[in-house]
Parts: sequence; C-alpha cells; structure tokens
Amino acid sequence: MTRCWEPGTQYNYDDVVDYQGHRYKIIQPHRSQGDWTPPVTPALWGRLQDDHHHGGDNKYNQQGYQPQQPQQPYQQPQPHQPPPPQYGGQPGQQQQDNKPWYGDEENKKKLGLAAGVLGGAAVLAGGMFAYKKHEEDKDEAKAQAWSRENWLNDARARTQAFHQQGPSAPATWLLTHGKSIPKGAILVGREKSWNLYISRAYYDGGLLIGKASDAFKKGGVVGCKNEEIHVEDFEVLAGDMSQLRWVAASGKLHLASLGARPVEGGREVDGTPIYVAKAPHKGAEHPGKIGEKWDGAYIPYDGEEKLVKEYQVLCYNY
Repeated sequence: MTRCWEPGTQYNYDDVVDYQGHRYKIIQPHRSQGDWTPPVTPALWGRLQDDHHHGGDNKYNQQGYQPQQPQQPYQQPQPHQPPPPQYGGQPGQQQQDNKPWYGDEENKKKLGLAAGVLGGAAVLAGGMFAYKKHEEDKDEAKAQAWSRENWLNDARARTQAFHQQGPSAPATWLLTHGKSIPKGAILVGREKSWNLYISRAYYDGGLLIGKASDAFKKGGVVGCKNEEIHVEDFEVLAGDMSQLRWVAASGKLHLASLGARPVEGGREVDGTPIYVAKAPHKGAEHPGKIGEKWDGAYIPYDGEEKLVKEYQVLCYNY
C-alpha cells in the first residue's frame, strides 16, 4: 500500500511512499526527518517507475512564479538528530537474502576458505580479513555506482517534467551535460569573460554544490574534500529571481537568523545538509555551498575549495 511520505515516521523494508507525485521504495530503514525527503536521499529511497500520469496544476502563470498554495514557514531542523546515512550507502538490501557477498559459501570455496585449503589459524584469519576487505571495497563501488544512477534517473525525470509542464517551484535543478547551460539558469556573476551559474552533482557519496560555465573544460565543477572536481553530468539551478533573494551572512550559518527558507542543494559526503551560497573572491562572485558546521562558505576555485567567511545564501521570498 502506497502512502504519502511524512517526516517523523519510521519506515521499514517493503514500504512504498508517494512524494510530489512520484513513488519511492525504501532501501534503508530509518526514521524520517523534514529535510530527508526521498529525492535528496538516494541512499534511503529508490524511485520507482511511474505507472501512471500524476496530475497537478501548474503552480505558475505566465507572469512569473505564483504558488497557488500557501507555503509552510521554514522551520529549523530539530537539534540532536543523528546524521543521515551518506549518499552511496550500502544497497545490500537489494539482495534477496540480505547477506554480504563474501558470506556466500560458493564464493568462499573459490578461495579455498570453506575447505580449509589455506591452513593455519593465522593464515586463515588473515585470508578472510583480506577477502572481506576486498569485497567491502567492491560493494562500496557498487553502492557508489548505484546511488549515482539513482540520482541521474531522478534528475532526468525532474528535468523532463520541467520542460513538459513548466516550473513547479521558484527554483528547479535541471540536468545537463557538458557545456550546455539550460535556459533560465540563475546567473551568479561573471569571472573575466564568462558567466558563472550554480551547479550540483553526485560525487564520492555526496550530492555537492559548485559552479558551471561553458568556459570550463567539462562544464561543471564541484568541491569535495578540499578538491575542485570537474564533472560532465550535473544539474544547474534555474529559477525566477523575483521569487528568490540573496541574504547576507558571515561565519557559521544560523538558519533561524536568515529570516527566510534557504535553497537546499544536497548533502556532503559526511551527511551535512548544504545550501546554495555565493561568495566574493578575486574580483568575482562565485557560486558555492554553506553548511551549519562550517566557519563560512566554500567555493571551488583553482583546484581546491576556498573558505570565504563573508557570503550570501540563496533563499525563497516566503
């Protein structure tokens, strides 16, 4: 039975929920939180193929972004919540027996472990440890590939819906490839002779925010673990700035002090929620990210991530 996704709810295996007109099936049991929605937590939810067209009126008329329904005021996430599982979490629940690959007797026999061919307790223990570590690495690689594909599928569907039905929110992430910048992309600034736009992409277990330009070698750039990563498949934030605004901030981010709801971009590798930011650096304003744990905003620049303590956060007007 499909039910609507709700925060503060315990979800277990085989649960299927409906969220924003799409169905998602549980991957990892958890208790939901307001900012752990199915589209932004591919380690928790897998999107199912739509088996029928979900209706819904376009919330925006030709004069601009006009939400038909009143929006709920932004509420700061409750304190003392455990961090969500990282993107790229273990998708072992897809296996019917829920057993790790290295626990399969047939695979143990391939290494001679079940028959004791290695001989000697120390050798056997060392061999099993090495084997398990090898399989853990393989499973992690599979998890990363699976989570990235899940993000791509969701991004494709969201982009297709945008082009077919028009915008359903003041800001929408649109999937693109290479140096193609979608129409309606939010312009942050100019660096030398090229424009800078807001990007995000799945990388190394996180859904990360960065910048995009047709001047970059692959089109998109995100920051991860103090490195600047160039990506070809990424999303660009499009929107109507009459319904959005930049709010100045400095140092550690205090969501309640913004006076508006920030535009959420995704999660860091460690599960930190991140929001869209921009910050000045060397004569230009650069798109970047901000999280509550940090002492400022981070922007990808010149092969690394730069910490800028004076920045602005992109927020909704309501």
